[in-house]
Amino acid sequence: MEILLTNDDGFFAPGLQTLFEVMVKSPEDTVSIVAPDSQRSASGHSITLFDPLFVTEHPLSGSGYGYAVRGTPSDCVKLAVEGGIVPKPDLVISGINQGPNLGTDIFYSGTVAAAMEGVLAGIPAIAASLASFDFTDFEPAARWLAKHVTNITARFSTGLLNVNFPGSPGDEWKGVRVTRLGRAVYENVFESRLDPHGRRYFWQGGTLIPETDPDTDVAAIHAGYVTVTPMHSDLTDYKKLEEWQGRGAGTFE
Repeated sequence: MEILLTNDDGFFAPGLQTLFEVMVKSPEDTVSIVAPDSQRSASGHSITLFDPLFVTEHPLSGSGYGYAVRGTPSDCVKLAVEGGIVPKPDLVISGINQGPNLGTDIFYSGTVAAAMEGVLAGIPAIAASLASFDFTDFEPAARWLAKHVTNITARFSTGLLNVNFPGSPGDEWKGVRVTRLGRAVYENVFESRLDPHGRRYFWQGGTLIPETDPDTDVAAIHAGYVTVTPMHSDLTDYKKLEEWQGRGAGTFE
């Protein structure tokens, strides 16, 4: 199987490099890396239209090269799938991200967007995140992905799986829960400051309001579980669509 690794933390991010070192050991798979050349967190599903996509080759352990792209995570997947710099992948894995991608935060996530770009190209994808900014041991999560990737691709041949790992050693994980997306709601704060030239600017921050629904990814990760959330690219509200189609054209008269 041809596996493409990408992320939004940058080519040299520990999560991506650890995942590569673990997955490249599989004799049945060929693993490529095409990732941004710098930090691109919270870039969402943006693409680059008015600047060139410069690419830098970096040797990978074993053989071959990985590619660092001066572009967004979605650019990287587009280039990998259609640009001919690596074999066309059978699976896209985006991550392992440093920090959670849970609930409605996925709409801002470059990690999830890169995986979704694979889905839009007809390639199944996994977005993987370590739900902590302090815990930095990515190996348990990488080993979990390597162990389950064949089963995942066999059972989920289309769409995207958003996987989040607790920020703790693997032997402390309570298990795995298949969840739905929760709501990541913040009490946002915009702190006003002045720069040395007297220009006003703002620092954005916020506090996450806890999710109480136990069926969600947000609640399950805080309870110590690996969360697996199936997703797809169709945002159509089918209930509303059926309701409005039933009313016919008169809805807008």
